[in-house]
Amino acid sequence: MSEATFTLRVDDHLKDAFTEAAKVNDRTGAQLIRDFMREYVQAAREKTEYEAWFRSKVEAGMKAIQEGRVLSSAEVEERAKSRRERLLSMKGAHS
Repeated sequence: MSEATFTLRVDDHLKDAFTEAAKVNDRTGAQLIRDFMREYVQAAREKTEYEAWFRSKVEAGMKAIQEGRVLSSAEVEERAKSRRERLLSMKGAHS
């Protein structure tokens, strides 16, 4: 794997405090910055993937509404009631 140099400016106090904190944890500042960068990239990737998934779910829901594939509140309640009853009867059969 090739490597590149990443240069940034920080004030002396922050650099010294960071270097000391890294030493306390038996790490170098460079190791910690690389770790942070990897974690940040992973979190950004996960956020992007989640937002794409969420957007697709919202779009599917909007399409279902436009196509009239929706349930009334009463229908949802009735389905939930039936499911609860079915699950409770299964639980009672296994007790």
